[in-house]
Amino acid sequence: MLAGAAGGLLVANPAMAADPAANWPTFRGPDRSAVSSDKGLLQAWPAEGPKLVWETKGAGRGYASLAVADGKIYTLGDGAPASGSGDKIEFLSAFSLEDGKPLWQTETGSPWNSGAPTWQGSRSTPTVDGDRVYVITPYGKLFCCDAAKGEVKWSKDLKEEFGGKKGDGWGYSESVLIDGDKAVFTPGGDKHTMVAVNKTTGEPVWTCIRPGDRGAGHASIVIADVGGTRVYVTTTASGAMGVRAADGKLLWSYEIDRTTAVIPTPIVRGDLVFFAAGYKRGGALLKQIAEPENMVKVEEIYPIKQALANKHGGIVLVGNHLFGDSDDAGVPFCADLMSGEVVWKERGSGRGSAAFAAADGCVYIRFQNGVVALAKATSEGYKETGSFKIPGDETMPSWSHPVITGGRLFLREQDRILCYDVTAGK
Repeated sequence: MLAGAAGGLLVANPAMAADPAANWPTFRGPDRSAVSSDKGLLQAWPAEGPKLVWETKGAGRGYASLAVADGKIYTLGDGAPASGSGDKIEFLSAFSLEDGKPLWQTETGSPWNSGAPTWQGSRSTPTVDGDRVYVITPYGKLFCCDAAKGEVKWSKDLKEEFGGKKGDGWGYSESVLIDGDKAVFTPGGDKHTMVAVNKTTGEPVWTCIRPGDRGAGHASIVIADVGGTRVYVTTTASGAMGVRAADGKLLWSYEIDRTTAVIPTPIVRGDLVFFAAGYKRGGALLKQIAEPENMVKVEEIYPIKQALANKHGGIVLVGNHLFGDSDDAGVPFCADLMSGEVVWKERGSGRGSAAFAAADGCVYIRFQNGVVALAKATSEGYKETGSFKIPGDETMPSWSHPVITGGRLFLREQDRILCYDVTAGK
């Protein structure tokens, strides 16, 4: 572990430091919807984009997003320059929310160097719970660390201990779910498809087996409540599934045809589940129905619709409409949730695969070429109200998902983290 690791630091205006109450403790935020609860945000940006508060280096190579909690920012990366390790080691890192100062780095293993250069690097966003932070490496190593100093409390190997397997060749990307005293994750495969352990000790609580499961996808588990039954909803390479939180019983399974990879995290609203997969596969809407003895089944509201395909930028639900990228074309779409019908589909100011988040009536769209756009979350057409280009290196795709919390927009761009002020009236 490297404590107080050095990193290049630019502070644009220390007095504009982010709200210490900012809370985005895991992938896609507290409820994994990628919709921020922030209000009073800018509805349009100046020509140069929102004000840069600070920029820091030391995150390392990778596409993991950021977890923000208790005055710190956490991410996973490899070959962090501050470590002096070149590209031979991967690190879980922590930074100060106030000014981006690097606080500590903890070694988590080897870098992910499989596939084309633009596919390589760390990918799992950490999850913060009180004084602990959890992360899964691309190789399936789960670490529970002390949030203050980065000391490893316990670790698990999803492949060796649970016979886990991926449904594709791109490594694990899931963010651990912390629910009560459980840490829940998806090794994948038909031996231990989903597993819950005690979050403090790592001791097993239950295992869920999905017969014939093709392997883990890249989604993170979302919680649903169906008639008083708590359900863990996720997708694997075999499609969507629902697991009873109390004991790990497989409640329902919605199988899809094999595709290259199943990546987006599902959207849960009440008893509804929307999930999507890319590579021209599509999106579907399911309804969970409570049955006697704490059982739950699903009915199909509409089957997979190719127009709703999404590769890895994610989809957000604002009001009754879905907003996301058309597969990975960099062409935003808006669709009616209940019918799945596309209301509009228009090109924005950026190019390439687009990652989505939402806040205060707007969608934040980060395109692969480093352009970040702000648009109204409306079904009345694509209405972009500002955009800017993330400064710096353009040799790698700009894929990490944006974070909006505490009146700030946080962007991970490989080794750099940038913090922008998006509050109105400044």
